[in-house]
Amino acid sequence: MIDPDEKEQLRATAVERLKKKADFKAHLLAYVLVNTFIVVIWAVTGAHFFWPVFVIFGWGIGLVFNAWDAYRRPEPTESQIQHEIDQLRTAQR
Repeated sequence: MIDPDEKEQLRATAVERLKKKADFKAHLLAYVLVNTFIVVIWAVTGAHFFWPVFVIFGWGIGLVFNAWDAYRRPEPTESQIQHEIDQLRTAQR
């Protein structure tokens, strides 16, 4: 059986992950809507050079990092956490 502290920590981690995934979905929606609008502006103005590529590519880089954070970033291991705590203790001396 899971002790109450561990259960609460797992719940907090799950809630944080769900928030990151929801934030990514909102970011993706904004990306698609804004870039669609920009491409429509490009098409309506009759510009020859496809300048929206700069916005699509630049913002896309940020979107990829956001997706990685929401879906692929591994949780820190206990040894990594302990190492960071040790470094903080050393820095405070």
